[in-house]
Amino acid sequence: MPDGRLLSLDTLRGFDMFWIIGGDAFFQALARVTGWGWAGGWAGQLDHAAWQGFHFYDLVFPLFMFISGVAIPYSLLAKAERGLDKRRIYEHLIRRAVLLVFLGFVYNGLLQFDFANQRYASVLGQIGLAYFFAGLIMLNVRSFRGRVAVLLGILSAYAAVQLLVPVPGVGAGVLTPEGTINGFVDRLLLPGRLYDKIFDPEGILCVISAVSVTLMGGLAGSLLRREKPSGRGKTLVLAATGGGLVLLGLVLRGWYPIIKKAWTSTFDIYAAGWSFLLLAVFFLVIDVWKFRKWTFFFRVIGLNSITIYVGSRIIDFYPTSKFLFGGAARLSGTAGVLIIEAGVIALEWLLLCYLFQKATFLRV
Repeated sequence: MPDGRLLSLDTLRGFDMFWIIGGDAFFQALARVTGWGWAGGWAGQLDHAAWQGFHFYDLVFPLFMFISGVAIPYSLLAKAERGLDKRRIYEHLIRRAVLLVFLGFVYNGLLQFDFANQRYASVLGQIGLAYFFAGLIMLNVRSFRGRVAVLLGILSAYAAVQLLVPVPGVGAGVLTPEGTINGFVDRLLLPGRLYDKIFDPEGILCVISAVSVTLMGGLAGSLLRREKPSGRGKTLVLAATGGGLVLLGLVLRGWYPIIKKAWTSTFDIYAAGWSFLLLAVFFLVIDVWKFRKWTFFFRVIGLNSITIYVGSRIIDFYPTSKFLFGGAARLSGTAGVLIIEAGVIALEWLLLCYLFQKATFLRV
């Protein structure tokens, strides 16, 4: 594959972001309004599992991190292969990590200057730090076996910490919100406010665990960037890897639960498995079979994903949607909420489409 952008990757990123910027709210409203069984079942998947278990919505964040890892061979490794000074690559990695951590602070309310109640852990910070460490690994461990060995080391070491290191007053291997070592470390070391008061799902140990998901994305990207095997062959490898990881996660969960909020190693394995499978489907349909016309809607979102994530925090699109479509919503009765939710998505997408048409892509 050339070093240019993979359409399937941009489309998958946009598909992933769609659920964050309003797709979840629309389908939850659809379930309430219609009472359709399938809609209710899907709406139940559009919320996080309370603790143990796995819903589709638990995949959204790790899938984004996996996708960022897939891009590493097309960005960092391609630059290194062209002979770019590694110091410049490292500077880029550091700038990106620092900027995302800072944007995470801003997203969580830094500009309110309420430092005692500021939440310092963040989704953006975890993305930036995990990409930083995964990028360092990919740049300095060049062999496939070496990268897999590092990956297994991260997963095993993290599992050992969660299962074997005792928490004062609780003991070892107590994977509850109160007893997990993640919460103990967060309460000990993280200043300010924790998302769930006693622990943070983007806390210190969670960041370390998430490096494995980004690194698995990097391994997938290395496969896609190679000339061989063929496109169908790559699809088969991606699908087989994903299926194997999903099965492994299901087998291990009896001893080591799948918990998104604690980023257990089984969660990393299971989420990465589904990420491999989704990438296989998107790659096959878009880059192998060349069915591309339908991708534009998602690509517009995927090419400015961080922009809309931060932008939807700053700009409240609901009042504008109600102003423009409130009349139609009122005349539609109980279905009016669907018009408002669809209006929010349309406004966000039109903003991104304008940026797309102007070839304006805000990157970090």
